[in-house]
Amino acid sequence: MSWFENEDLWRDLYPYMFPVERLAAAPEQVDQLLALSGIHTGAALDLCCGAGRHSVALAHKGFTVTGVDRTPYLLNRARAHAADSGASVEFVLEDMREFRRSGAFDLAINIFTSFGYFETPAEELRVLQNVHESLRGGGVFVMEMLGKEYLAAHYVPARCTDFADGTVLLQRAKVRDEWTRVFSEWTLIQAGVARSHKFDHFVYSGRELKELLLRTGFSEVRLYGDLRGSAYGPDAQRLVALARK
Repeated sequence: MSWFENEDLWRDLYPYMFPVERLAAAPEQVDQLLALSGIHTGAALDLCCGAGRHSVALAHKGFTVTGVDRTPYLLNRARAHAADSGASVEFVLEDMREFRRSGAFDLAINIFTSFGYFETPAEELRVLQNVHESLRGGGVFVMEMLGKEYLAAHYVPARCTDFADGTVLLQRAKVRDEWTRVFSEWTLIQAGVARSHKFDHFVYSGRELKELLLRTGFSEVRLYGDLRGSAYGPDAQRLVALARK
């Protein structure tokens, strides 16, 4: 079983990956990515939608939204979030290596380092090909992730965080395979009991991601340092790619 197929991982780490503050930031992030993309209406695909925070925000903007994720636990959280906020969203349980709807979307998004999960470059490319096929002509794909440049400049092999409820989160990271992948282990310590989860994924530089998107067939790719459209450079904390079909 691949690490991302482990429901216990998402269930255990959910409060720390998706705290209230991160969920609350989604509407502003959607405003930013819509301004960046120039797409303000139509059908939107939220690929690896997770808890559905951006799916719901897009629906409130008037988009017809499809949120895709392969994790039942996260989709259940997404459906509950949509119901609580009165948003109409189609949520689909499917692997992003397989999901494809030819010419169905004006906008596709993949946010919060939700790309790079697979073992081979061919699988990574297949995901992008699916997105390209699913976009209409002139459609836009926005990706947002941790970039290799920032990771190299600010690499910390371990960090420890204490939470108000007494939980301690120990995060360990190791770059491997000639700086192509990052291995992580997150250990939760609660009431003296420790539970660990391990995961690893590809990490991309701006140039690598841009070349991969162009290879997929996108006609134009621009890089930014955040969803506000800041320049992608040495001080950029995030890697944002905007690809136009």
